[in-house]
Amino acid sequence: MSKLANIIPVSDLRQDAAKLLKKLNKDNEPLIITQRGRAAAVLIGVEAYEKSENEKELLRLLARGDREVELGEGYDLNTVLAEADAILAKES
Repeated sequence: MSKLANIIPVSDLRQDAAKLLKKLNKDNEPLIITQRGRAAAVLIGVEAYEKSENEKELLRLLARGDREVELGEGYDLNTVLAEADAILAKES
């Protein structure tokens, strides 16, 4: 989100939705939608959304693993690495 050009008013979204969606998918940068001069929503492409969801799931798994280690539960390292490889293979 480094470009200020990616901030647009909701009226521009209404007028040129198809063009903005094409730009969104081409640039793969989120669009910040404003309403009455204030940020109201963020619009992201499907690829960026899926990547974000996969990253969140990986973080959840890591957090769960940390809790299990603290409790003396969990899996051995080889099992954990095999599961991580399977998750990463799905992303490719």
